[in-house]
Amino acid sequence: MLYFLVSILVLALLLFFPMSKLIWVLSVRRLQRKTGRELTHEEIQGQMNRARFVAVFVSLIFSLLFNIRLLGWPADV
Repeated sequence: MLYFLVSILVLALLLFFPMSKLIWVLSVRRLQRKTGRELTHEEIQGQMNRARFVAVFVSLIFSLLFNIRLLGWPADV
């Protein structure tokens, strides 16, 4: 069980940074297209905070599902 939880957390941590960057770039580009102007520093920082928030949940869920598929559900739960 401990190995299962640690593997979930390690994979989620490794996925968090590239995933948050990808979500941030896509959301900034979408907002720039939508508004038709360059974003201010505060708007860009707000998009970064939003991307990090979303990336936490997405990376944890993906990591859980990946580890269940790869290792199976732990037997001692």
